Parts: sequence; C-alpha cells; structure tokens
Amino acid sequence: MVKELEQDNLAEIVENNDTVIVQYSATWCGNCRIMKPKFKKLSVEHEDAVFIMADAEKFPESRKLATVDNLPTFATFKAGAFVKQVQTNKFENLKELVDEVTGN
Repeated sequence: MVKELEQDNLAEIVENNDTVIVQYSATWCGNCRIMKPKFKKLSVEHEDAVFIMADAEKFPESRKLATVDNLPTFATFKAGAFVKQVQTNKFENLKELVDEVTGN
C-alpha cells in the first residue's frame, strides 16, 4: 500500500522503518502520473517495505533526503540511510530498484 506524504516528515518515516521506497513527484508531472499505478502495484508485491508518495514541491526537507533534480525520482532507504535512486519512467528500472533494496 502506498502512503501519501501529508507533511514534510519523510526523515522520520525513514528513521522508523527498515525499508522505505519513495516516489518523488509533482502534480504537473505527466510521467509521475503514469508511474503511480506501477509504483502502487509494486507496493502490493512488497509488503515488507513502506512505499511513500512525496510531492517534491510541497516538501523540500523530504526532497533533500535524495538528489531530486528530475521527476519522477524513486529513492530507496534501508535502516535509516539513503541507498540508491533512479529517475525513470520505465517500469523495469523501477522494479529493479525495488527488488534490489528488498532482496527479491
């Protein structure tokens, strides 16, 4: 299940969960909208991880946890630390990132 970030507290979520996967997006971003259902699909397949949708424009502190200079950006965190990110609109690249951090 994907949780929408409602306040600029991603650092707290990352600190309190073992595996966190974030889609940074914006309301105007067409590729973000295209990737959202694919991100949701992966969240159902990987219930051991926390999946977060973060609006990169509304939440600048959360955005600082990864290098977000293009959207959509997907970032992974493990044991409170940043692991890796990918900027993509291809499901295969996203799936590879998720599989890598979840060990699948």
